[in-house]
Amino acid sequence: MVLFIAGGLLLWGHSFANDNVRNQLSAEKIYFPPKGSEALADPQIGPYLDKYAGQQLLTGPQAEAYADHFIKVHLSEIAGGQTYAQVSAKAQADPENAQLAAQVQTLFRGETLRGLLLEAYGFWKLGQIALIAAISSFVLGGVMLLLTGLGLLHLRRTGPAEELTIGHERALSTEAAS
Repeated sequence: MVLFIAGGLLLWGHSFANDNVRNQLSAEKIYFPPKGSEALADPQIGPYLDKYAGQQLLTGPQAEAYADHFIKVHLSEIAGGQTYAQVSAKAQADPENAQLAAQVQTLFRGETLRGLLLEAYGFWKLGQIALIAAISSFVLGGVMLLLTGLGLLHLRRTGPAEELTIGHERALSTEAAS
């Protein structure tokens, strides 16, 4: 029973994670560039995003692809591949530099969106793990149910006296052989 209950809870967790990711991502209204667009021409982007061209971003794998192969590529072009932390440190050292200040803002926004999308992917992945665990739990529950049924069948076919005698005879024959 415990395995079946665990399986049901894990299925609920899977459903919750998938629904939550879909609902949160759909509210953002992020769309992949259309097929054949210039945005997908880059070899660091196209091979990963062509399969999603023109679609709304709604799933964990889509969120990962968009974060790692669209946003990350564009962010690497902003300040010569430097991260927000690196550019921010330079901007703090040179507070009058408007170009650095603009790069800091762009990198902050891009890296924040990228992080949120990767968080959605991680939550989706936990839902997939819950699904695998639920299936395993149900299979193991079924095996345990079958073994219990076979045990009950054996109990009905074999009386208590025979059960004790069979075990006792085996022990005696093992001792006599040695």
